[in-house]
Amino acid sequence: MRLLIAFIAVPLIEIGLFIQVGDAIGLWPTLLVVLLTAIAGTALVRSQGAQVLSALQGSFQAMKDPTEPLAHGAMILFAGALLLTPGFFTDGFGFLLLFPPFRHLITTMIRSRLKSANVNFSSQQADVDHNVIDAEYTDISAQQSPTGPTKH
Repeated sequence: MRLLIAFIAVPLIEIGLFIQVGDAIGLWPTLLVVLLTAIAGTALVRSQGAQVLSALQGSFQAMKDPTEPLAHGAMILFAGALLLTPGFFTDGFGFLLLFPPFRHLITTMIRSRLKSANVNFSSQQADVDHNVIDAEYTDISAQQSPTGPTKH
């Protein structure tokens, strides 16, 4: 139901904002602002996406929990989609998602609503059975003797 409301409300808000801004500054300046926000947003998404990708790779190499950089990467991707969508409301929310403290706030809010198991990332194996010997073997019970088959 919330998604349906969003799909109805966001375009109505965008249309109202286009009318208000177009009335205040004119058609061509309004279109120029929409185009410039898309270009600036693309550049910001690219640079912040590279930073988050680097942080994600670092968390994998250090065997740390990767959920924070993954969440930030998803929000940056969503911000890029919002910034490429023409409109002032979506651009405003898209630019907010490119602001790291705002992303951290969103991540904290989502994390507080989710229940998850405690996962411990470690480079050492926790439950190693020292009585197990890893080896290779060949089954010789089915092989023939070197002098030929034996008869009984």
